Amino acid sequence: MIDALREMATMFAWPGWLLAAPLPWLLARWRGDAGAGEALRLPIAGRIAQVVSGVRGAAPPARPGLVAALVWALLCLAAARPQQLGDPVQPPVQGRDLTLALDLSGSMSEPDMELGGAIVDRLTAAKAVLSDFIDRRAGDRLSLVVFGREAYVLTPPTADRETVREQLGDSVVGLAGQETAIGDAIGLATRRLREQESGQRVLVLLTDGVNTAGTLDPIKAARIAADEGVRIHTVAFGGDGTMSLFGLRLPMPGGDYADPTVLRDVAAITGGRFFRAKDTAALAGIYAEIDRIEPVARAGRAVRPRIERYWVPLGLALATVLAGAAGAWWRRR
Repeated sequence: MIDALREMATMFAWPGWLLAAPLPWLLARWRGDAGAGEALRLPIAGRIAQVVSGVRGAAPPARPGLVAALVWALLCLAAARPQQLGDPVQPPVQGRDLTLALDLSGSMSEPDMELGGAIVDRLTAAKAVLSDFIDRRAGDRLSLVVFGREAYVLTPPTADRETVREQLGDSVVGLAGQETAIGDAIGLATRRLREQESGQRVLVLLTDGVNTAGTLDPIKAARIAADEGVRIHTVAFGGDGTMSLFGLRLPMPGGDYADPTVLRDVAAITGGRFFRAKDTAALAGIYAEIDRIEPVARAGRAVRPRIERYWVPLGLALATVLAGAAGAWWRRR
């Protein structure tokens, strides 16, 4: 019952105007109670009645007070702005503006990862995990930045996850050079994200090396990103620089791996988190955790739009006045 009354109350934008409906009746009662003295009577009341009736000397229409009261009530009803609740509308899903930065330096070709029971290189393992991560980001605007000696935007921000996945699949080691420009990658991603909605800018950076190229220091780039409201999650990927041979761990030439100190500082400066993945399983778990701490924003609560209906009583009031005028014209004839 209470809910029904509350819903009825919300059907008027300005319900206070409904209180004005009984004013003519109250004024009439007040005048009647004041007595029959001429002080409260208008000397030209008869003249006004003749004008309203439409013809001088003609009798006013039957029960003119009821017609006037009806018009007044309709005008008060229109002033209260009656509204009708439309069908529920579900707001669209709005996710994050999320950039994936992937290291394509020469060390990503090291075959020290296991995927599906086979030994694969680091980039192949990273692609498999990232592809699954992209599949779960429905509602996000994704972009892909790759970096080696230089940083490039491979895919601009888009909601088309299939395009991002295809560009990821086509990326190869050395596409951006053999070295590792972590700072430039952060700077480029920040420049692309700065125009997006504040509070929803996220960069996930994966690398297996240290900053060996580029013009921008990673820590300085992280401070710039923090000023722009970009949150960076860093992933140090790759083995520990050794390989297994007959059960023994042997040093692997060229088996570079990331320095966690810089990546940890980059994440801390921007309010993100640092992760360390030495194998494919750990990497998959890391991206699942990022998926949890950066959930896609779901659609908001369904709303019912309000449709204005004030024109209905306003039209009825106008029709009543026109009908009265037409009746007066007919009686004059």
